[in-house]
Amino acid sequence: MPVFLTMCRSLVVGILCVFALSLSAQVPASRATVLPPLPNPEWLAQLIQSSPVLRQHTVGVCLADAATGQQVFGLNEDRYFTPASTMKLFSLYAGLHLLPDSLPSLHYIVRPDTLLFWGTGDPTLLHGDVPSARAFNFLLHRPEKLVYAPVPCVNAYGPGWTWDDYNYYFQPERGPFPIYGHTVRFYARAGQPTPRVVPQFFKPLTQPAPAGLPNPEHDHVHRQELENRFLVFPFTNNWVDETPFRTSSALLLQLLQDTLRRPIVPAVLRLRPQDSVRVLRGLAVDSLYRRMLRVSDNFLAEQLLLMCSSALRPDSLNTARVIQVMRRRYLQDLPDAPRWVDGSGLSRLNLVTPRTLVALLFKLHQEVPEPRLFDLLAAGGRQGTLRRTTYRDARGPWLWGKTGTLTNNHNLCGYVRTKSGRIVAFSFMNNNHVAETSTIRKEMERILIQVHERL
Repeated sequence: MPVFLTMCRSLVVGILCVFALSLSAQVPASRATVLPPLPNPEWLAQLIQSSPVLRQHTVGVCLADAATGQQVFGLNEDRYFTPASTMKLFSLYAGLHLLPDSLPSLHYIVRPDTLLFWGTGDPTLLHGDVPSARAFNFLLHRPEKLVYAPVPCVNAYGPGWTWDDYNYYFQPERGPFPIYGHTVRFYARAGQPTPRVVPQFFKPLTQPAPAGLPNPEHDHVHRQELENRFLVFPFTNNWVDETPFRTSSALLLQLLQDTLRRPIVPAVLRLRPQDSVRVLRGLAVDSLYRRMLRVSDNFLAEQLLLMCSSALRPDSLNTARVIQVMRRRYLQDLPDAPRWVDGSGLSRLNLVTPRTLVALLFKLHQEVPEPRLFDLLAAGGRQGTLRRTTYRDARGPWLWGKTGTLTNNHNLCGYVRTKSGRIVAFSFMNNNHVAETSTIRKEMERILIQVHERL
C-alpha cells in the first residue's frame, strides 16, 4: 500500500509540473519578463509643482508599470476629473468584451416574401471616413420586399452635451441606423458659386447665407437649429466641411430609398416566438476602433456603445445598459468607480480619477497584444491627435495614447516606452485651466519627455 501511495503521489506531482510548464509556455515573452521595480521619481513631483503653467489649475498625474500594474507616482491621483475623450478607452474596452471580430451591420428576419430589418447602431453605412457597403449591397440585392422597423434608442444627444454644438462635425446625433455618418459634407472650390453637397438629397436644402447674417465663429456652413436647412457663407478659398443633419425614421427611409432606388415600407417591430433573428456582419472591429481612437471620433464612439447594446439585446439600443453590464462584469476591480454616462466623453457629467484611467490602461495592456493595442492609438509624431507632437526619436514613436479636450480641460493618457525599455502607463489630467490648450500641451510634452528619458 505505501508503494502504491508513493506512485500516485509521484504521478500527481508530474501532472502538475507538466500543467505548470504548459501555462508558462502560453504567456507571451513580453508579459513574462518582469524588470526590477521602478524607483519613486521624486523629481517628477518637483517638475510638476514648480511649473508656472500648471500651478494655476487642477492637475492629476498617475504612473504605473504596465507589466505589473504597480503605481510608481501619483499626484492628486485619487481626485475626480472631467476626462473628456479619454472616456473612449472605456468604450474600446466595452467593444473588446461585448463584440466579436466584426461589427454587426443590421438585424433581420426573413419571412415568406418579406425581409424585416432594423438597426444595430453600426455607423459605417456610406460613412465618409469608415465606409462599408455590406449593408447597402445586402439590401440592394435581396429579392424580398424590404420592411424597416425602428427600434427604441437613446436620445439623439447624450446627457450633459453642449446643445449649441449641434452645428459642428464633432457632435452628430446618435441613432439606431446611421447613414452618411449623420452629416452632410460640403466641398467648396474657389471660383465656384456653391459647394458640392454629399449626399445630393440635401442640395435643394442648401442656399447662400443672407447678406449681413452674423458669423461670429467664422463657420463655413450654418444649419438652422431645428430643421435641415443649410446656409453657406461667402468663400474665396477651397475647403471641406461637415455639418450634422437632424435625424428621424422618416428621413432615414427617404435617404435609403433615394440611395437604393427601391421602396422600403415602415413597420413596428413585433418579434414572434418562431422568428429567427439574424445578424449581418460588416467591417472588422479594428477599422472602427482605430479611427475612433486615433482622431477621437465622437460619433463612432457613441455608436460603438449602441452596437454593444444590440449584442446584449437586439430589440433596443441603450447606452446605460452597456455601462451597467461593464461595471458589474468587468470593471469592479478599478480603484475608484468612474461616473460614466456616454461613449465619447462629450459630456461633462463623466468623472474619472487618474489612477482609474491607469488601471484601465493596465487591463488593456494585459488583455490586448501590445502591437495591436499601440496600433489602435494615436502615436507621437506619427498619427492621429499626437501626430504634431515631439514624442518620438530616430527609432520612431515612444508614446502612444488618447487625448481628451474640452474647453478649459486637456488630458492625455497612454503608454510611454522609456529609454530603459520599460512600458509605463500614465494619465496626465488638466482641468479648469485658462491658458491656451497649446500651452498646456507643450508643458506636458516637456514633462513626459523627462519621464521617457529618466525612468
